[in-house]
Amino acid sequence: MKFAFENLLLSIQDAQSIVLSTHRQCDGDGLGAEMALFHALKQIKKKVKIINVDKTAKKYRFLSPDEHILYFEEHPDTVIQADLVLIFDTNDERLLKPLYGAFLKSQAKIIFIDHHPRLQLGPAPTIPSWIDTSAASTGEMAYRIIKGLQIPLDVDIARALYTSITFDTQLFRYIRNSPVSHEIAAELVRLPIQPQVIHKHLFGEQTVSKMKLLAQALGQIEYFDDGRVASLKLHSEDLRKNNLDPDDARDGIDFLMNIDMLEAAVLFREDGPSLYKLSLRSKGRLEVLDIAETLGGGGHLYASGAQVKGKYETLRDQVVAHLIRSLNK
Repeated sequence: MKFAFENLLLSIQDAQSIVLSTHRQCDGDGLGAEMALFHALKQIKKKVKIINVDKTAKKYRFLSPDEHILYFEEHPDTVIQADLVLIFDTNDERLLKPLYGAFLKSQAKIIFIDHHPRLQLGPAPTIPSWIDTSAASTGEMAYRIIKGLQIPLDVDIARALYTSITFDTQLFRYIRNSPVSHEIAAELVRLPIQPQVIHKHLFGEQTVSKMKLLAQALGQIEYFDDGRVASLKLHSEDLRKNNLDPDDARDGIDFLMNIDMLEAAVLFREDGPSLYKLSLRSKGRLEVLDIAETLGGGGHLYASGAQVKGKYETLRDQVVAHLIRSLNK
């Protein structure tokens, strides 16, 4: 791991032009990490761009992403010209399609920077990528890169790093038994980043339409195995009618996991005819990563996801049966 980190720093120092990216439908962790490094590399006069697969959710507008990010879905003919491509918050190239194909054509060196476990069933990350599963967020890793390059923190860098860390730790609920997230945050809030504003955007802006959708959806939760497992389906048409981003569906699985008897849950977000974004969560008694991998996805041991095709009832029964079998072992 030390070699991978040192190689990463050397690769950044040697590169003249650098492209930063993250997985499609980016969240606060990947977005905050890439934007923090974007502002940092600008300080040392690197030619740097952020190119993401698709548009950024509205909740992150306080970071002004549209001013700095080129969206490949809007400009599919973009030719990538770079010495180095750094991809944050995933080590699965499938989550960057079709953008990843453009990265390969560029002949640039590609490095993944991620805190998710390496996939057992999916494509292997490029070598040498920097994968650190002890990090509670990719933002922690971006912070180490910036410090390793001896770039001083400014407000833009600190705001992006704080967004990444607080989002992925869910306001420091999931810090992997490490003080690191708190120690970094203590340094970041010495700058005028207005953490209360960041908290409001990430966790506090619940619109009437969003609460209406969640209220409707939560009334349709299905319980299995004496209430230890739950399944919920969100319809894409309901998201569209309420003018909500796909990102707004994330709260559904979080609400589910607050149910006291529940050990594991699955949320199916309908993205198209017979096409679903699967979100799996566990309170820690069983690992859900293996289920996600068998379905072509990945993630963390207790929080994973996948993109799946098929009939909803068949997919639900398959996943729920797997969860129940794992719980009963």
